[in-house]
Amino acid sequence: MNMGNKMTAANLRRAGRLSVAPMMDWTDRHCRYLHRLMSRHALLYTEMVTAPAVIHGDRDRLLGFDPAEHPVALQLGGSDPAQLAEAARIAADYGYDEINLNCGCPSDRVQSGRFGAVLMEDPALVADCCAAMMRAVDVPVTVKCRIGVDDQEPAMILPDFLARVSAAGVDHFIIHARKAWLQGLSPKENRDIPPLDYDLVVEMKGMFPGLNLAINGGIATLDDAQALLDRGLDGAMIGRAAYHTPSDILLDADARIFGSGMARNPSEIVHLMLPYIEAHLVNGGRLGQVTRHMLGLFQGRPGARGWRRHLSENVHENGAGPQVVLDALAHVTAQAA
Repeated sequence: MNMGNKMTAANLRRAGRLSVAPMMDWTDRHCRYLHRLMSRHALLYTEMVTAPAVIHGDRDRLLGFDPAEHPVALQLGGSDPAQLAEAARIAADYGYDEINLNCGCPSDRVQSGRFGAVLMEDPALVADCCAAMMRAVDVPVTVKCRIGVDDQEPAMILPDFLARVSAAGVDHFIIHARKAWLQGLSPKENRDIPPLDYDLVVEMKGMFPGLNLAINGGIATLDDAQALLDRGLDGAMIGRAAYHTPSDILLDADARIFGSGMARNPSEIVHLMLPYIEAHLVNGGRLGQVTRHMLGLFQGRPGARGWRRHLSENVHENGAGPQVVLDALAHVTAQAA
């Protein structure tokens, strides 16, 4: 277990000014360790883990993380208050700084389990789930939601959703500023096709000034994030851009968003990852489990293609280790010379 360095509420709120979204198959512990080397302050979210998996599954595999990842939040999926409370209790014992309830994922698998975006249709149940979790833990419980689903009218249902769930004690919401179409669009299409409505989320901050409201969806640069913060929102959550072009997002985040810290360069990050990689291999891990998250480090920079190609072609060789990473880095330094 990891009892780690839990954040104060004020520091956690500050960290939430910029966060990296929970992304299935992407934001695992290796990804988060990499991102933490790039930003000391941004709030990092896990992949979504279902409450039954936490209760009945391999907890160390599902919940284990490095203390260096703080501040780090666990995102839970589920709709049974008792199950969510038990899962939240287990997660809090592992040392997570925040427990987040997923009310935004539109996948078929999530719908069949009656959690994710479909919960937008049942704010009373969301309130019950959050109240149960808050009774079980002493760390913040937050909600990530959409502006609505299917034929709902966001301008009507979103304020009702926020009012009902906040009445249960939740004061921090991350709002993905798109509807989710549970019928007719795939999860991938739901990330792009429904139009963004940033204005509605900003309007919610005016209606609920006491709530901490962060915004998610379509934020591709730090300029985008800062523009939304300047409109009065409390936080900006970045997803795919933070994963695919992490150097563009995270290396400057501390200085630009948090006003502290000196930016590192991508080559420094590679060298800082080497001890972590070595430890992972010693513990029986595989090189590609870590380096797959590093492929975008030099995106848009000289040598990026050689870096990606060398890693992709060599990480699965027998005995592949840190030298493969250094050899890949040579493609970058050669281009820069």
